[in-house]
Amino acid sequence: MTYRAWFWGMFLASAWTVSWGTLSEARPRCGTLIQPAWESIFNGSDLSGWVVEGPASYTEGEQEKPNWFAEDGKIVCAGKGFGFLRFDRTFCDFTLHLEFRMSPNCNSGIGIRGDKYDPKKPDTRPSISGFEVQIFDDAGKTPDVHSSMSLYRYVAPQKNAIKPAGEWNVVEITARGPRIRVVLNGELVQDVDQSRIAEIRNKPLCGYISVQNHGHRVEFRNVWIRDLTTLASAPAKRCGLLARLIARWRSRAVCR
Repeated sequence: MTYRAWFWGMFLASAWTVSWGTLSEARPRCGTLIQPAWESIFNGSDLSGWVVEGPASYTEGEQEKPNWFAEDGKIVCAGKGFGFLRFDRTFCDFTLHLEFRMSPNCNSGIGIRGDKYDPKKPDTRPSISGFEVQIFDDAGKTPDVHSSMSLYRYVAPQKNAIKPAGEWNVVEITARGPRIRVVLNGELVQDVDQSRIAEIRNKPLCGYISVQNHGHRVEFRNVWIRDLTTLASAPAKRCGLLARLIARWRSRAVCR
């Protein structure tokens, strides 16, 4: 058998098995991508897996207190000084779910695809090295590039859907390739293709997730992530050779 005959034989076999797979609703199609599971990245009791960047503590009277701590299933920022709490793992394509509650006049944010923050290097802030999804106590105000859920200093949200200080807000941020979508309290507030905006076109497609200490108390809970970078596929044994190769390539895709 010639190499060409072998190749086309394998190709046709793969195509036939993929087509056959579509005939049975009881079996997933060969190469079908399966939605990844949600993963909790905050255990509710301590800050395992997280790194404090900036001042880790402050002094009140004669007591030294932590700037970041876990309490009653929440991540709490005491709001002294400036810095970040960074989850110590990078992500490329993902959906991040979390809830937050602000104090009056709160200014905070959610960093995505950022670098490690070095207080001596301002350009390592998530809003510069990656993106900051702004958190601000500005309910009812006209949105701009500094409003809640803006891609801070670059893109204003489509609407202001923030709830006022003292109430819990629910946000989901999906970053997939150059597209960033933000849903706040059930309302789509950002749907951006960064490749179409000159100022942010070259921002990274991978990086760290963080939350910000900007001098105000803020609380976070139910912090979940769905990693969309490495997608599993249907069982390879039900697929032909070509479909198996494609499925393997997809399942091993990693951010670089």
